[in-house]
Amino acid sequence: MTIHAVDAGGASYSPLVCYALKGLENCWLAEHGCWSHCYHLDGRPQPNQSIPESDVFYSLNVLLGMSRLTGRDRLPYDIKATLERCSLRLLTLPVRTYAFGMALWASAELRLELPLKVESHIHALLSERRNWQGFTAQDIGMLLTGLSAQFAAGNRRGEHLLRPLFDFMVENYTSSTGLFYNSPGGWRRSFASFATQTYLTIACYNVAGVLKDERALALAAACVHKLISLQGPQGEWPWFYHVPSGKVVDFYEVYSVHQDGMAPAFLEHAERHGLPGARKALVRGFEWIYGANQLCQSMLRPEVGMIVRSHVRKGEIDSKVQRLVRSSWNALAGSSQGLTAPSQLTLRLECRSYHLGWVLWSFGARHDLPSITHAKALVEPRVADMLPSLH
Repeated sequence: MTIHAVDAGGASYSPLVCYALKGLENCWLAEHGCWSHCYHLDGRPQPNQSIPESDVFYSLNVLLGMSRLTGRDRLPYDIKATLERCSLRLLTLPVRTYAFGMALWASAELRLELPLKVESHIHALLSERRNWQGFTAQDIGMLLTGLSAQFAAGNRRGEHLLRPLFDFMVENYTSSTGLFYNSPGGWRRSFASFATQTYLTIACYNVAGVLKDERALALAAACVHKLISLQGPQGEWPWFYHVPSGKVVDFYEVYSVHQDGMAPAFLEHAERHGLPGARKALVRGFEWIYGANQLCQSMLRPEVGMIVRSHVRKGEIDSKVQRLVRSSWNALAGSSQGLTAPSQLTLRLECRSYHLGWVLWSFGARHDLPSITHAKALVEPRVADMLPSLH
């Protein structure tokens, strides 16, 4: 059977979007009114795992993705109530600071107001500049994106915070290699993840859009150019970088969400601004999901609408110690880390709901990449199993 799109109350959803929506149905925790931290793919009888502080952050990420969908009111969720419930829970759970940035971003894109007490908490956090020194790159990147999105949506209440926070980011997180530092100081500063690069690059593109600051656009372009130059031979996005040298100090884990969600998010901006190689890098990265990877196997699990989380070295699923030692040694030695032999790799058999949210964000409004959104890998399995439930 061949399917090209699914009609959802007048909205035409691609097979890729339907696939992600099916997975999100399986991640939905009706008793909590949010999506789960993790869906395990190892055959256990209860695959969903709930970690409350993670559930609410991931659910906000899912809502961000749903903001790209037309006809989302036809989906079986009360999006407004879920946004309010999850954002309010940020105030009572031990969440990371960047979760507040996601709340700002998601509410702006959905054109829904955040509860006033949540917005007030965020503004109070940012008004005390001593707090900024403790921000990781992911914190400041997501907060900048959230503030920019609110500004673009017409909410100017945080306008006075945006430029000073951006200036602080430029002063403390940028480098001559094009990569972004992890933090303003400390031993971890020079070691930055792919997520660091993603959040700050997206932030720079968004700041450039609302403040018309050419510095922001130049910083984003420099980082994307550098990341593309370090992309692996089969489109892999490395996990860990040594920022001062601009080298990869550990490729692993190679995370699926980087391949199909987060990299496409910043590469979409790069394409719009005419950055050479952006579209090619996006397509190569996504083809990794469909089986053009070291293990020569698809990362899809069509029966549940999930995507396997990562390629990871055998023996390192439950510990980061070896990864940290390897990265530190490579940095001290001035070495670049390449790919390891496929025989040394295994799969992390889980999928996290925020991953599917990123897929929706990056491809929910794209109709120009049919090799990705309408790939045979999506339409040849039992298509009926991938259709989302609609009112």
